[in-house]
Amino acid sequence: MNVQILIDSFVRQTMVLIAQVATTAGERAPLARVANQVFLDLAQELQRQGIGRKVIADMFGMALRSYQQKVQRLSESATDSGITLWEAVHRYLQDKEIVSRTEFLRRFCRDDIASVKGILNDLVESGLAYKTGRGDSSVYRVAPPDELATARSIDPEVTAVSLVWVAVYRNSPLTIDKLKDLVPLDDDLLERALEELIADGRVARQQRDAITLYTSERCLIPIGEEAGWEAGLLDHYQAVVSAICAKLRNGETRALPSDEIGGSTYSFDVWPGHPQEGRVRELLAWFRTSLSQLWDEVSEYNKKGKPESGVSRVTFYCGQMVKTDISELDD
Repeated sequence: MNVQILIDSFVRQTMVLIAQVATTAGERAPLARVANQVFLDLAQELQRQGIGRKVIADMFGMALRSYQQKVQRLSESATDSGITLWEAVHRYLQDKEIVSRTEFLRRFCRDDIASVKGILNDLVESGLAYKTGRGDSSVYRVAPPDELATARSIDPEVTAVSLVWVAVYRNSPLTIDKLKDLVPLDDDLLERALEELIADGRVARQQRDAITLYTSERCLIPIGEEAGWEAGLLDHYQAVVSAICAKLRNGETRALPSDEIGGSTYSFDVWPGHPQEGRVRELLAWFRTSLSQLWDEVSEYNKKGKPESGVSRVTFYCGQMVKTDISELDD
């Protein structure tokens, strides 16, 4: 298996997905932190898999000291320890409300100047701040909370509830710290979403050996639910990635008819008048109807209770895409 080619292909497809999500519905989501975040998240995941820092540094083509310095720089501000530089700059603007660029650079003089300027541009482009003037004479003003709320077409708390619900269901039982690692939300917003889920019974809070754990027995985001599309998209993507990772961990690089882990992709070329066109185009609707019925039956039976051990969670994902006039596209 040529691992490098596979990694390059995965990165390319992931970047296509990120670019598409960032421009959904005409929006232009800020991406200034993406490259640094990818590096930091990948480094942390490699550490969680038991890879040593020296080996990770070598995988990135860096000396150990350079790698450690980069991780530290991205992990927290040199000026305000314990939080990222982006968070420190944003928090400083929120506290002051109006700040000049010169004041920012003086306040964060121990941090990289280019990074501070990049974060200021990111805040403006993302609508979290306003800018007046040019160069070092620029003045930044924090965007009022009511303006931010008006700018969002969907209540962020509704989206947060869906994201938290999916995360708890897929990873339960889990602690609040683990949940915060999985869901990139402000602590207050995440905790409000969690309390709402607990209040209506979608999530349960348990105590085990003095540790608070959160669990969810079921998760359903109805078809057509506008506010839950983010969670639905993330859940589908996680299901695909989890299946691929499980396949790789098992050391399996080929598909067998009896496989319970993995996926298969089929493409059909059809046209108006093709005898099987209707069946092919209705595949997704058929799967959704059949799976929803089966899900209801399983959920109803499970209300009677589950055994303490031996329970398996089977995740099935399906999707569909249609390209029209493929002969023209391939020319």
